[in-house]
Amino acid sequence: MLVLDFINVGNGDSALIREIEGGAQKFAMLVDCGHDSLVRDDHPGELDPRSRRIYAGDFLKKQGVARLDKVLLTHFHRDHIGGLSRVLESVTVGELLATYVPPTGAGPLEPDGDNGLPKAARNAVRCLDLYAGALRENPGHVERMTELPGTRMERFQLTDSLTMDVLFGEAALYRRQREVYDALFRGERDSYDLLHWAKCMNISSLRQRLYYHGKEIVLGGDFYAHMWETASAAPCDILKAPHHASLSSTTRKLLKMLQPETVVVSVAAGRPDERPHPYIISLMREFAEEVHFTDAVSIPGLVNPVFHESVHIEIE
Repeated sequence: MLVLDFINVGNGDSALIREIEGGAQKFAMLVDCGHDSLVRDDHPGELDPRSRRIYAGDFLKKQGVARLDKVLLTHFHRDHIGGLSRVLESVTVGELLATYVPPTGAGPLEPDGDNGLPKAARNAVRCLDLYAGALRENPGHVERMTELPGTRMERFQLTDSLTMDVLFGEAALYRRQREVYDALFRGERDSYDLLHWAKCMNISSLRQRLYYHGKEIVLGGDFYAHMWETASAAPCDILKAPHHASLSSTTRKLLKMLQPETVVVSVAAGRPDERPHPYIISLMREFAEEVHFTDAVSIPGLVNPVFHESVHIEIE
């Protein structure tokens, strides 16, 4: 049985994928780790007291997961990698997959130091610092780190029954990412390079397609719809909506290609930036039988809040 938990990390993404056999965990993988905070400082108001948001690391503990065979980081925005430190405090990891691996022991980068960088550039440095810091502060918790070059689709036979394809954006993005990040660790901080890269992070996001007993699951990362409206977007059974169901995340054309039966939206309730966007949710409901939200999203007349720690799906 394949068990999917799209964790309610509030802002961000984190999905736990496990194959269970005879009641025991045969394989476990975490795709992204959520934010380093359950409440973002740019989101007004307090959490609903019924909220069941949870850090990815704490969710793993509650589920009794002490080891992950793989951790896959789709890209290095804070709401995807900020929770890595808590994850590594909770489990050991067989292999970490990412499009950039920091130098051993790298950092700290001190993003808020007196560096004269504009806000967006500092945020890009902060994201990398959180990633490198999590690895540095939890030595020995990751057995192997694999840098994915991004030059071709990668296929992983995860178990006898579970296969994963990892799809990339343009190959040039990952070469540029390596140049910018290597320069940071050499102590070089170029405002233009950092600002330009900050605008490219979502389109460098990885996507995954999982195959299990005839079912196909697509995890869209933060990739914008117009970047993958191609003939390769084959139908699937379950779709983790890209980019928190923002207006740029999904189009009718993409949904016609994917034809998902179930859509899961990983998003914080009460975001002030129309994520999820009501039009996109209406569009998803035209195509999918079920649309679920990780957090207790409320859109009057369209979505009623559901309080849970994860969207839990089982596939026999």
